[in-house]
Amino acid sequence: MEAVVFIGVQGSGKSSFFKERFFTTHLRISLDLLKTRNREKRLLDVCLGTDQRFVIDNTNATRAERVNYIGAAKAARFQVVGYYFQSKIEDCLRRNGNRTQAERVPDVAIYSTAKKLELPTREEGFDKLFYVRIENGQFFVEDWCDEV
Repeated sequence: MEAVVFIGVQGSGKSSFFKERFFTTHLRISLDLLKTRNREKRLLDVCLGTDQRFVIDNTNATRAERVNYIGAAKAARFQVVGYYFQSKIEDCLRRNGNRTQAERVPDVAIYSTAKKLELPTREEGFDKLFYVRIENGQFFVEDWCDEV
């Protein structure tokens, strides 16, 4: 089974990428939808207990934020795949501004997440890692190259 962890600031395309690539194959776990960590944990536990493929669609900006998802998935014998969304702040701000009022986040949230964003590493427990970028409204996925 597969657990997917998205990593990127708000407005970097994570939820749109989910809809395009994983909507028919994976369950989406998102704090934007579930609203509380308790609900998120309960849904994650159900996925792990039933071998349901899932995507963690949160910013997951720091290693500390990712460790619980990765650890739980590994303990349940899931393969863990990370997608790091490369983005420019100005592009994220623009996309965020095009969202409906209910979906929009304050600009300060984007700046704050970008400031604390840590690149993922294989040492965190990822079996595979990819870069995702948006060009002309299309997603491009590239194999991960470890930063030196």
